[in-house]
Amino acid sequence: MPMKDALDCGDVLQLLSAYVDGELSPELCRAIEAHMAVCHDCFVVLDSMNKTLVLYHRLEPPEMPEDVELRLFQVLNLDDFLT
Repeated sequence: MPMKDALDCGDVLQLLSAYVDGELSPELCRAIEAHMAVCHDCFVVLDSMNKTLVLYHRLEPPEMPEDVELRLFQVLNLDDFLT
């Protein structure tokens, strides 16, 4: 995304995932952080995303029912990996 003077909410929301993943240039990160400093709505979206990620990483992955796993592997043509 070409850099302009300031990012708007649409720009920030489009870049948010890459920002959280650490995939953006320092210049874009600074622009996003400058926007967050004055935009409560975008700050709340980022805060919610970060809290969701923390909760997700704390949870144990759910057990997949055997019949669901079998169908999934068959649909993905991964029958060789079935135990």
